[in-house]
Amino acid sequence: MESAAAKAGWEDPEKRCIGYNDTTMHLRFSTCIGLPILAEDSDELIGTIAGILIHPDRSTVEGFFVRRPGLFSSATLFLSSMDIARFGRRIIVRDVDRVAPAQEFLRVQPLLADPRTVLNQRIRTESSHNLGRCDDVQFENTTMRLTWIFPRKFFHWGFPISARQILEVRPQAIIVRDPQAPAVERVLQQSERRLAPLLPEVPEGV
Repeated sequence: MESAAAKAGWEDPEKRCIGYNDTTMHLRFSTCIGLPILAEDSDELIGTIAGILIHPDRSTVEGFFVRRPGLFSSATLFLSSMDIARFGRRIIVRDVDRVAPAQEFLRVQPLLADPRTVLNQRIRTESSHNLGRCDDVQFENTTMRLTWIFPRKFFHWGFPISARQILEVRPQAIIVRDPQAPAVERVLQQSERRLAPLLPEVPEGV
């Protein structure tokens, strides 16, 4: 019986090497959903990316939730970022056993129980201004460090927010720094305060 990897063409060494990428790339998580996961020591298709686990304090990607091949697969499997050998157009892990039920990864159990999430979480500024929900994130494929979050309000995307602007991740919201006014706007405001009235004040009755 032909394997899933063979059907997709991944057993061809030339095609398989295309997915290898050791250079730093900035990846949107939304583009990673459905990426195939292959074992380095075999041609077996282990599963596809279905979710992401982000550390709320370190702003790092701790791993990914994996969906097994098959129409009726519902088990929640997990792949730690530490077990990823290469991350490109397909993800290469060291062996098949690196993908396992999430409860077997003791290191991430506190994170799984933590109510503080990043993806789909509300985003608010220091002054409690609502920016929408975090509908997508961007990270580096080599360091697995979060670089940007992307707010969305109703059907409209907001301006991307650098991960460096995150002050705190709370159970209710992601708190980011208040946006600074552009330099030109600050100069205009200062100039307006220094300007004299255009017309002199005229006493009443004159």
